[in-house]
Amino acid sequence: MKAVHFGAGNIGRGFVGLLLHEGGYELVFSDVAAPLVDAINAVDRYTVHEVGEGGRDTVVTGFRAINSAEHPDEVIEEIAGANVVTTAVGPTILKFVAPHIVSGLALRDPSSPPLQVMACENAINATDLLRDEMRALAGDAWDALASRAVFANTAVDRIVPAQPEGAGIDVTVEPFFEWAIERLPFDDDPPNIPGAHFVDDLAPYIERKLFTVNTGHAATAYFGALAGAETIADALADPEIAAKVTAALEETSALLAAKHEFEPESLAEYRATILRRFRNEGLPDTVWRVGRQPLRKLSRQERFVGPAAEAAERGLRVDALVAAMGAALAFDDTEDAQSMDLQRMLREQDAASFTASVTGLEPEHPLFPKVEAIVRARQAEISA
Repeated sequence: MKAVHFGAGNIGRGFVGLLLHEGGYELVFSDVAAPLVDAINAVDRYTVHEVGEGGRDTVVTGFRAINSAEHPDEVIEEIAGANVVTTAVGPTILKFVAPHIVSGLALRDPSSPPLQVMACENAINATDLLRDEMRALAGDAWDALASRAVFANTAVDRIVPAQPEGAGIDVTVEPFFEWAIERLPFDDDPPNIPGAHFVDDLAPYIERKLFTVNTGHAATAYFGALAGAETIADALADPEIAAKVTAALEETSALLAAKHEFEPESLAEYRATILRRFRNEGLPDTVWRVGRQPLRKLSRQERFVGPAAEAAERGLRVDALVAAMGAALAFDDTEDAQSMDLQRMLREQDAASFTASVTGLEPEHPLFPKVEAIVRARQAEISA
């Protein structure tokens, strides 16, 4: 069995690639970072270090890497003969992955079992997004190519911080992970991924993860940066920040309970687990890494505006989520391009224009005036 994985970064090696290896797949990483590709090909094994309670070390073997920018034909050939294709590149990069998979399907033997495609991204229905990009590229040939693949959405969760210098291609991660995968596309032949669980309805799992883990992680980062904390664990050691993050997650839990009928008790336990993971001092995760790309994280379908908009439409409380958005507006990191763009836009645009362009909310939406108010407050701080 062979799996082609796009994105040989820390998540690719320390989570997705690790589980594919444990499932018995020959592992082919595809990436555009030449130094990383060279580093992977220079060794025959790497170690995934789990830090924290219950952590263990796992050695990964049976892999190689291809530079897809320099050798796209090699990647395409690997896809043509693969069993599984996965990604961990970021939702906005899927459009650059799509051409390789389309070309690989075109070379694939139609009598082979269908290629199992899963995008493992922090986005709702990312595999659908990838498939839509592929369909647009294939045009009239899509129906024939689509018969050679199956597409399943996934929800993935594992904290993989920035790695210490000198680690090589080893990866440090937390012990906890979750990989939920749609069951129905595979019929009776799901991929062999130890530890993954297959579900009939993925939407509740995706939103529970995005609106708890991602919302809570980013909220901790933005409140922490505002308070001068350096790491996520340090931020949550501050009772005031911990209370603000907890309040935001209580609001997202109220939405999840109303929308997906999760039991409030199970959501409370899930929140406690998430916050306990964030407090893992063995993970040197900084507020600057977690907080990067604030413009994306403030967009319409993302971790703040997404749940807050739905909650506001249902008449649920959103004050704590709006406060977290206010902290995100103050995120000022000269090493992050989106942070610099955010601060420039706050200086150049009026509050209403900024709110509409960044969050995607319509002025008549019930959340709009609340967000506009915090934008105006941030602009007053900048101009003071």
